Amino acid sequence: MFFTAIGIGVFVYGVVFSVLACLADCDVELWLYEKLGKSPRRLKGKVVFITGASSGIGEHTAYSLAKFGVKLALAARRPHELQRVKNKCLELSKGQLEDKDVLTIPMDVTDCSSHKRHFSMAVNHFGKVDILLNNAGRSQRAEWDATELAVDHQLFELNVFAVVNLTRVAMEHFNAMGQGHVAVVSSLAGIIGAPHSGTYTGSKHAIHGYFNSLRIENIRKKLNVTLLCPGPTFTNFLGEAFTGKIGQKLNSSTDPKDKRMTAERCGYLNAVALVNKTRESWMGVFPIIPFTYIGIYFPIIFNCALQILGPEYLFKLRDSKKPDQNSHKD
Repeated sequence: MFFTAIGIGVFVYGVVFSVLACLADCDVELWLYEKLGKSPRRLKGKVVFITGASSGIGEHTAYSLAKFGVKLALAARRPHELQRVKNKCLELSKGQLEDKDVLTIPMDVTDCSSHKRHFSMAVNHFGKVDILLNNAGRSQRAEWDATELAVDHQLFELNVFAVVNLTRVAMEHFNAMGQGHVAVVSSLAGIIGAPHSGTYTGSKHAIHGYFNSLRIENIRKKLNVTLLCPGPTFTNFLGEAFTGKIGQKLNSSTDPKDKRMTAERCGYLNAVALVNKTRESWMGVFPIIPFTYIGIYFPIIFNCALQILGPEYLFKLRDSKKPDQNSHKD
């Protein structure tokens, strides 16, 4: 009777978990936190330093945080765009934030020699930084064997080494405070390999290696490490994406009819993950989340499915279209 009860419990758990994985636009843990966990309003008064804050996921995460009265240090290369985002943050805060509560920091994250100076600007202005959100980065569309090595170097400089160096700068501050929170916008491509994006996928897997290691080293300290893993999202990422040739941009765009998560929704889920201090959070519209669960927990089934469906299916899930082979090679 006892083992029968356990068996029934496991079966029910599996059914409920599977249903939630199919219905939710994020992993089940994050969905539960959104419904039952801490609200982002608990972050009110905290200071969050966001890189890549002038567009895309970084911009919309800033908006979501501003609505709850979170103080912001917005860093990116384009001063005018940063000012636009700042103005919007102040508007969305509905009086919770004053002009001094949103600091803009024009910054090229690939200039690692400037990281300490720029991070110190935020610390000196606010007196502290509570959360570092590493968001700046670029995607890629290219054939694996037609990618120039210089592209690998350049993409890793932005997506990996700049993130690691800025985090090490922030760690000095967090260690001095005795607590801190580091978050990185990774990708579901950092969990499951994405076709026609070998360098990008490699950079995101490297991020997971670096920051999982950081988390384990500090497991007994008051340091939280969060990996945020969005799937396909409506941003301008395809326009700036790397190809296989150095100095070349993809110069493509998303289609309004694509099956993607909105940047607004992604930004809000990021805020939920930050306040609940998750270790790793996935976001994506159906069938991205159940597909990721299968890839992680049922790799044999996943590989058999890919053998039948082909890599084109995975690419179509990601970009809502089949790959144009020529555009990735030239």
